Amino acid sequence: MEAMALHLACLRGMCKCGKLAHAMASRGSFGKEIIEGLKPAFNLVYPPRCASCGCSIAEHGALCSDCWGELEFPGTVEKSDASTGERHAGIIAATLYNDMSRSLLLKFKHGGKLSLAPILGRMIASRIHDEEDELPLIIPVPLHRTRIWQRGFNQSAMLAREVVKAGRGELLVDGLVRIKRTRSLGDLPSATRHEILMGAIAVRKGAHDVVKERSVILIDDVLTSGATSTACVDALLYAGADNVRIACFARAARASTRI
Repeated sequence: MEAMALHLACLRGMCKCGKLAHAMASRGSFGKEIIEGLKPAFNLVYPPRCASCGCSIAEHGALCSDCWGELEFPGTVEKSDASTGERHAGIIAATLYNDMSRSLLLKFKHGGKLSLAPILGRMIASRIHDEEDELPLIIPVPLHRTRIWQRGFNQSAMLAREVVKAGRGELLVDGLVRIKRTRSLGDLPSATRHEILMGAIAVRKGAHDVVKERSVILIDDVLTSGATSTACVDALLYAGADNVRIACFARAARASTRI
């Protein structure tokens, strides 16, 4: 009866399909069976559309073949270069930064299209492969509290949750904090970004014991100059992390600056 009530509410526009799906999924396998059974009705009321261009597709939460074809994918995991002073243990990128990946990120971060989080997060998770017995800690790049108040969410934290849902690690969503507010870095040269971010990020008080001697995967939406990731990696290693890899949705062309 509860399932039918939720379904009718969805049909009447009283709730979103995502809320219904979450409510049903939280009831375990029986809930998932209900979701599968109601999919035809969902698709009739809310036809599946490409998360990028909006054209009709077969399933919710996906890209059409044309948009998918515009994404570029990296080869192997990018290793650190000790000669440049890099301290990370590798960069795992779901895609290379191009017009399509940029469009998806802009819609996600600034266009209010939070429904992209599962798609982008799953793509990141698909690139993470671990053979260790202990799952790594999944820690998102932090935002300063004023930025979270302005935006309403931390996009890296949302992606981190999706990576954990895919079974790729153990979430420590507040492992890192921004202790210093910085200006927007998008229009600044790489060296200036690194200078501004020195000392701006630290491991949260009380999280040092959790981080110590653990493998960490740092989650970010996009990696450009690497200034923010550098500050995060330095803070985690200073707190005693065994190693830190960086995982992101989009990776810009490799810069000569330290990451």
